[in-house]
Amino acid sequence: MRKNLFILLILSAMTMPLQAQNGYKISFNSTSMADGKYYMGQHFRDSYIVIDSATAQKGMIAFAGKKKLARSVYVLLDAKKAKMFDFMVDDSQVFGITFDEQKSNAGMVVKGSKANDLMFKYMAKMDWARAQSKTIKESGEKVKEKMDALSDEMKNFEDNYMKENKQYKFTQLIDMFSNIDVPDAIPAGCNDTNLREWQAKYYRAHYWDNVNLKDHSLIYTPQLFDKMNLYFFNILYYQDADTTTKYVENLLDKVVNDSTMLRYFMDFALPKYERDTKHIGWDQVFVNLVRDYYLKGKCKWASDGEIYNKRQTVDFLSQSLIGAMGQELIMADTNQSEDPKDWISSHALPQKYVMLWFWDPDCNHCKKQTAELKILYDSLTAVGNKVFEVYAVGYESDVQKWLNYVRKHQLPFINVGGPNVNIDYQEAYNVHGAPTMILLNADRQIIMNKTLATKMVLPFIEEYEKKHPEQANRTPSRWQLEGIRRAKVDK
Repeated sequence: MRKNLFILLILSAMTMPLQAQNGYKISFNSTSMADGKYYMGQHFRDSYIVIDSATAQKGMIAFAGKKKLARSVYVLLDAKKAKMFDFMVDDSQVFGITFDEQKSNAGMVVKGSKANDLMFKYMAKMDWARAQSKTIKESGEKVKEKMDALSDEMKNFEDNYMKENKQYKFTQLIDMFSNIDVPDAIPAGCNDTNLREWQAKYYRAHYWDNVNLKDHSLIYTPQLFDKMNLYFFNILYYQDADTTTKYVENLLDKVVNDSTMLRYFMDFALPKYERDTKHIGWDQVFVNLVRDYYLKGKCKWASDGEIYNKRQTVDFLSQSLIGAMGQELIMADTNQSEDPKDWISSHALPQKYVMLWFWDPDCNHCKKQTAELKILYDSLTAVGNKVFEVYAVGYESDVQKWLNYVRKHQLPFINVGGPNVNIDYQEAYNVHGAPTMILLNADRQIIMNKTLATKMVLPFIEEYEKKHPEQANRTPSRWQLEGIRRAKVDK
């Protein structure tokens, strides 16, 4: 009995160090660290996931766990869960970091983790280079010569760092998320003639070449989020819907069989494309992505209910996408006649273009832009060049308030409003609030479904006709003059 107990004690003593070895213990030390609770977390898109918490006492704190942490970027968070600084878990699961009051990279002292020591030294060197660059530019003396020398020094430093520290995760992240090299010349045999345009296309097409999208740990790095955000909503920002869809789907197709990575990108991008109210064509991108991935069964995590809701949203948005046929609105004007014969059609107007302007007299932005539209409208009318008509829908349940505003400000548009209307215009044109601007061409197709600044309306029409020269001399023959009745403003 005693012998068995002795053996158990020996075995227990042998296993205890192994358990500690399998876990982590990370400590932080700083004279500037107040007592209280702190958190250790990971990046996830533009927020943090808390994975551990501990209480600091006398400027010291330690996080410990029984399971090893994945090799990745981690973050120390204060009591309000705001970021203090990033660190790595890589070569060691047991280490300590001492930091100064400024949490400067140069002030980081690391014990037990060469990976972190090298990372902070690298970032301190980058900080030094930025400071040197600023000093050189401000000095005004031999700027080019000094900047070239600094550039050479930093290139040598980075080349050596990358060569000597390939095994560390931080080095691998630098390599993956560095900018790609874009050729200086168009390759032989290529039909493109504009170098800058070709380089821009090359950059968009090869933007993800260096990133190992099979590495799920990247999901918890700020680098992947920043690169994704920059690509979707900056580099592709000025592209049309078809071009944006093409490049976004090129990326998604790289991870289409990896539900974890596909969902990471999809869950971030879709809501932004759906809810954007300013960028022309982003709703089309949303529709394209839902149709090509959710509705084709590629999003394995999606429930039947989620897919059903996505399909309903797509069906709803499709009615107001650019290129869709605008639904005819027939509404009562300021006379508020209940006889449909007196109502005015949004389509039966002689102007080539019709602007559907949904506005609210209680909305300050609406009032400001309505006043600007009036100035533009009156100036075009005065010179006999009213290229578009404004079909102004009073987005206000209080009809009298809307009428009073129209009369007081003598709005010269086709002013319609109130409950007398043939269809639900909010559903027909995806109107979620005021102001909302929709522009229809001669065929009464939607050519713009976002609210432009007034000064951009005519330039938009000019650019549209450059891209669609067949529209330049079109007239609204289908709707021309039939049933037209000019709205009168009550005096």
